[in-house]
Amino acid sequence: MEIACLDLEGVLVPEIWIAFAEKTGIESLKATTRDIPDYDVLMQQRLRILDEHGLKLKDIQDVIATLKPLDGAVEFVDWLRERFQVVILSDTFYEFSQPLMRQLGFPTLLCHRLITDENDRVVSYQLRQKDPKRQSVLAFKSLYYRVIAAGDSYNDTTMLSEAHAGILFHAPDNVIREFPQFPAVHTYEDLKQEFLKASNRKLSL
Repeated sequence: MEIACLDLEGVLVPEIWIAFAEKTGIESLKATTRDIPDYDVLMQQRLRILDEHGLKLKDIQDVIATLKPLDGAVEFVDWLRERFQVVILSDTFYEFSQPLMRQLGFPTLLCHRLITDENDRVVSYQLRQKDPKRQSVLAFKSLYYRVIAAGDSYNDTTMLSEAHAGILFHAPDNVIREFPQFPAVHTYEDLKQEFLKASNRKLSL
C-alpha cells in the first residue's frame, strides 16, 4: 500500500502568513519556514508581531476566507486521491485551515492548534508533536505503508528524508541547493510524473 503525504502552504494553497502580511502591510510577517528553519523561532516572532499590532485570530481568519487554492491544486489533489491514500502534513493550524480544506474536498489534515485568550488574542500554539511531519511518516511506515512525500520548505525536509521517496515542489532556490538529493519540480504535471516514477505500481496519468 502506498500513501502520499503533502505539505499544504506553498504546495496546494498560498502561504497564509504572506497573504496576511500583504493585507496588513506588516513586512516582517512575510517570513516563513522557507526563510527560518526553526519553527519555534518563527512562531514566537509571529506571535510577538501580532501582539505589538493588536491583531487577533479573527483578523487572520478574515484574510484566509478570501484565499483560494493555487491554480491546478484541486485537480491535482483529485488526481492523486484516485491513485493513492492522501494525507496533508502541515505546520498550519486547525483554526486557519477550514476554508481552504473545504475547497480541496477535505483531505485528511494533520497539523497544530493555536491558543487564544478570552479576547481572541493568539497567545501561544500547541504542536501536535515534535518534528510532526517526520513522525507521521514513521507512523505510516510502521503500518506498512510505502510513503511518497512532497513539500517546499526546510520544515518538509525531514519528512522527505524519512519517506521512501521525497519530492521538492515549488521550493525556493536555497532549499533546492541545500537538498540536491530530492528531485525538484515546479508544475503539477511534473509533480504527477514524479509520483508515478516513485510508485512501485504501474500507474498512468
